[in-house]
Amino acid sequence: MKNPKFLVYAGGIFACYFYFGILQEQITRGEYGPDKEKFKCILGLVFVQCVVNYIFAKIVLAAKPQGEDTTQIKYYASSSLTYLLAMVTSNMALQWVNYPTQVIAKSGKPIPVMILGVLLGRKSYPLKKYIFVLLIVTGVAMFMYKDKKSASSDSTFGFGELLLILSLTMDGLTGAIQERMRHESQTRSGHMMVNMNKWSVFYLGIGILITGELVDFITFVGRYPTIIWRLMMISIASALGQFFIFLTVSEFGPLPCSIITTTRKFFTVLGSVFLFGNALILRQWIATIVVFSGLTLDAMFGKSSSKVPIRK
Repeated sequence: MKNPKFLVYAGGIFACYFYFGILQEQITRGEYGPDKEKFKCILGLVFVQCVVNYIFAKIVLAAKPQGEDTTQIKYYASSSLTYLLAMVTSNMALQWVNYPTQVIAKSGKPIPVMILGVLLGRKSYPLKKYIFVLLIVTGVAMFMYKDKKSASSDSTFGFGELLLILSLTMDGLTGAIQERMRHESQTRSGHMMVNMNKWSVFYLGIGILITGELVDFITFVGRYPTIIWRLMMISIASALGQFFIFLTVSEFGPLPCSIITTTRKFFTVLGSVFLFGNALILRQWIATIVVFSGLTLDAMFGKSSSKVPIRK
């Protein structure tokens, strides 16, 4: 392993997604103008990201071709839809929950992936895999539990948490489809990145036209043009982050990439806490440690050695 190159890739993932997380919280939870208006055009936000990701992926694939793509279109269409729903619901949840809660909940992604893998007929997992996932489940439950002594509306399991559960379910479906793509067609990372973003742009284009969000998005940007810079930077951070992830997977394998992304999530939570004042109580700190302990153990001892397409 060429350590200097590995450190560059790891640093790229850390920097891009740390900055991505900061911008995401600024955009979705920030207040604009004297009326303290909130940004609610989530479809428009994700649409911009996917367009930039698609253009970037096309440039990279043109510069470094990966051969013929034999993957069936229906797999790209279906995986893009579930991937998109996971992304949109995750972003929408930030209107009701803070960023640390979103990150911790999304760290439970192995749960739906495992459940759907078993239901779809995949061979049973080893005992250690179940132990690691149990740690993750326990940590997520501890973090999202609301103390009964709180009388506010935040003390109940609300719409934000329901959106996060839906997002995790979509993540599981996406993983199951991608696994089938890998086994049937040995789909390469560049082809997957291009086609998933292409279909996502198609679905989002229809969505923002039907819902009328395109007009709302343009109007909002017109009222508060300062958001344009944030939209540009979050899209660039997303595209570059994906690029570094695929470089890490292709040159060093999925295990090192999983360890990097797991560690990155922990520092994203810390960054959100210190930069935006999203204070955590002792139980949530303990839950955070439990979740990331389970994720780290799963990354180190629960992964197969085969190369599986990885996404953010």
